Amino acid sequence: MKSAVENLTPTRVKLNVEVPFEELKPSIAEAYKTVASQIQVPGFRKGKVPSKLIDQRVGRGYVLETAINEGLNGWYQAAVQETGIRPLSRPEVEITEVPDPSATDGELKFHAEVDVRPEIELPDYAGIKVEVAAAESSEADVDTALDELRGRFGTLKSVDRPAANDDFLTIDITATIEGAEVDSASGLSYQVGAGTMLEGLDEAVTGLSADEDAIFDTTLVGGDHAGESAQVKVVLKAVKERELPEANDDFAQLASEFDTLAELREDLAKQAADSKTVEQGVEARDKVLDKLVELVEVPVPASVVDEQLEQHFSAENAHGEGDHDTEEHRAEVKANTERAFQNEVILDAIAEKEEVDVSQNELIDYIVTTASQYGMDPNQFAQIIDQSGQVPMMVSEVRRRKALAVVLGQAEVTDSEGNKVDLSDFVRPGGEEAPEEAPAEAAAEADVEDAAAEEAAPETAKNDDPAAVKF
Repeated sequence: MKSAVENLTPTRVKLNVEVPFEELKPSIAEAYKTVASQIQVPGFRKGKVPSKLIDQRVGRGYVLETAINEGLNGWYQAAVQETGIRPLSRPEVEITEVPDPSATDGELKFHAEVDVRPEIELPDYAGIKVEVAAAESSEADVDTALDELRGRFGTLKSVDRPAANDDFLTIDITATIEGAEVDSASGLSYQVGAGTMLEGLDEAVTGLSADEDAIFDTTLVGGDHAGESAQVKVVLKAVKERELPEANDDFAQLASEFDTLAELREDLAKQAADSKTVEQGVEARDKVLDKLVELVEVPVPASVVDEQLEQHFSAENAHGEGDHDTEEHRAEVKANTERAFQNEVILDAIAEKEEVDVSQNELIDYIVTTASQYGMDPNQFAQIIDQSGQVPMMVSEVRRRKALAVVLGQAEVTDSEGNKVDLSDFVRPGGEEAPEEAPAEAAAEADVEDAAAEEAAPETAKNDDPAAVKF
């Protein structure tokens, strides 16, 4: 078999393939078996009809056509492997020549047009310069963290006043469409300003007192009428506010491992500083990637964008969100798709140049981290991605992250005040992500959850790869 590539555009090629008759013979033999199982001839069992009789009954041309149809994908895949192209779309195949059915020689010729991943030329990315915000934590940051911690240990008390922002309410709601009730619920808990229930609810309940009600128009987000406009009546049953415990040594002992409030504040200050450093690292990572996209021209195949648009809006329609299909939304999805594709192509090229590999431990770490983001058991999550064939995708994602870490490790990062930023704690040696210290406010809940996660997570070990980044 011979194959050759003809470049049509930077993202589309024509694959010209020639298959000699000798290589058609196995497919022709299989085609005879296929046809023999489809026809019945008196005196012969099904599937045992001789080839000559098949030629008489259906014609050798039909057999040859069957052989080509059944073998075409295999020859196309072999040509892809031979030429080394990286297809991104379904091929558009045209058969240009077939052997004479009555002859015993000749060849099959066809060409396939297909979108492919573009080849790019990487710039010198060592020493990319980026500027990030200065990382200075203040007493105000410590006060905010302490208040959040106190909020976790706060208690709710009923108040006899109109509802205000951040209050906790008990409400009953009833939804109607054209006067007919379509849904209702009683005794719901809701925090004013959360914006997690229905659009317009916050405005409707603000200012209401217990046993008062309000009616507002909204779009339903769940149930059989999701996506439909409805009129909702909300009845306020109770208003509660959170009462925070006093910040003192007793509270420090209750909420953390520290004996005094001063020690707790010192620890919160360290966490605030670490958080600022992480924010600098994230900002530097994003800006380095922005620089790479600026330096490298990556053409995006139209089929990649079209497929993503189709998937995105098909999913929205399935969830009753068809009203979001606007020109502005399509432009946003298109821009996001193009940028994601460019990121992938650039980082894959860097990974190849830097010979970045992914160890089993790194993949396990990534799976455990991703599982925790979905609130799933790591072992269960690993089984799901394995059964759905998504392991190679995750390996690629880890590899791209490591490739970006290589570039970030070589970048010159300064803050807005001209100081050099040390990201050695952000770009970690050994390939492992530095564990984020659980904030003190989570101590009451995180200890149990972390223990359960450690039991479920596979054991991991460090490796010596210097190219890893904490995301």
